[in-house]
Amino acid sequence: MDADAFEEHVDMLKSVGIDDNDEQKDDGFDDYDDDEEEDPVTLGFVEKPKNQWSLLRQYFPSKAGSVPAWLDPLNIPSGKSSLCDICGDPLKFLLQVYAPTEKDSTFHRMLFVFMCPSMKCLLRDQHEQWKRQPEKPSRSVKVFRCQLPRINPFYSSERPMYDGSHKPAGSGAALCDWCGTWKGDKLCSRCREVRYCSEKHQAVSWRSGHKTACQQMKISSPGCGSTSLVSQKVGSNNVWPEFEIIIEDESEYNTEISEDNTLANSSILKSRVDDTMNSLMDSFQGDEDKRSWAYFQERIAKAPQQVLRYYRNTNAKPIWPVSSGRPSRADIPNCCYCGGPLCCEFQILPQLLYYFGVDNEVDSLDWTTIVVYTCEASCEAGLAYKDEYAWVQLYSPSATLH
Repeated sequence: MDADAFEEHVDMLKSVGIDDNDEQKDDGFDDYDDDEEEDPVTLGFVEKPKNQWSLLRQYFPSKAGSVPAWLDPLNIPSGKSSLCDICGDPLKFLLQVYAPTEKDSTFHRMLFVFMCPSMKCLLRDQHEQWKRQPEKPSRSVKVFRCQLPRINPFYSSERPMYDGSHKPAGSGAALCDWCGTWKGDKLCSRCREVRYCSEKHQAVSWRSGHKTACQQMKISSPGCGSTSLVSQKVGSNNVWPEFEIIIEDESEYNTEISEDNTLANSSILKSRVDDTMNSLMDSFQGDEDKRSWAYFQERIAKAPQQVLRYYRNTNAKPIWPVSSGRPSRADIPNCCYCGGPLCCEFQILPQLLYYFGVDNEVDSLDWTTIVVYTCEASCEAGLAYKDEYAWVQLYSPSATLH
């Protein structure tokens, strides 16, 4: 993404950014008339980055897979915030979206989504979300919002130059050498060089090659720090493939579906979705589920490669693949910091799993959609990374019982 593209990206997102005085915006809960024509939304597509440096944090990237480009590189979430509440394992980075608004305090604003790769945990997560606003929710999908004013300790107040030469103002926290995602608060007790976020990742790293590397390092050059690179290379198998998220307006696709799109629909949408859904058609809970699925297919078919739909402050609503299992207003909690309402920011589509190379097997990770809700006011609570809310909808009708 060059400088002009970055400007266009920011302007497009700010054009759908929050307007505190807008009392007419659709909250997405009052009705679900799929026949009603909706405003086009901003779509997200993934592609391999042309330059690897463009996904570094100082370029404020929207990206999926690999490791997060933390906006605040020092005060990143830690402790239980980084773990699946169900199995206790560290969460895996799914994607991040750069979504600034017009307020000074949100000159830079980034949303991060993490999830446990276990389908068993995701099924449990889906059950837990039906417990309306429990005191201690157990989630396997977590969303964090981070925002900074234009003048901040980490970045220049000027737009970065897209030539690879731009540097951040300071360094970040030391990260886990296995996942490259969370704070590396634990040191290997032998070499005292390699860092881990958890005992789980330390144990996996040890079995995966650090045992040998640690001994070699201790004998040959203690304190050189080279083992970190070895562990990082081994741990790269622990992350999803990395992509840049490119945004385009849905209105550009409101034409007849081209032959190329038809082919893409066949290879991406159907391979990831249709096989599963067709086997469940008889289990749908009446005509509403079938109607929702038909509408979902119709909207997605305009641009079948899309992996994300961005809604903030538009009149559009999330498109739900099935009618059963979508939330009412009462199911979405208020902001846990300011007490204000949450609004629908974006939804993640199952096509992303196709690009990640996730197997389409019975026990593989899968979802119909993940809809992210964020504080409507983008409140300025004290934490650097504020918890937001994700609603998970799954394919299996049995998973939606509550």
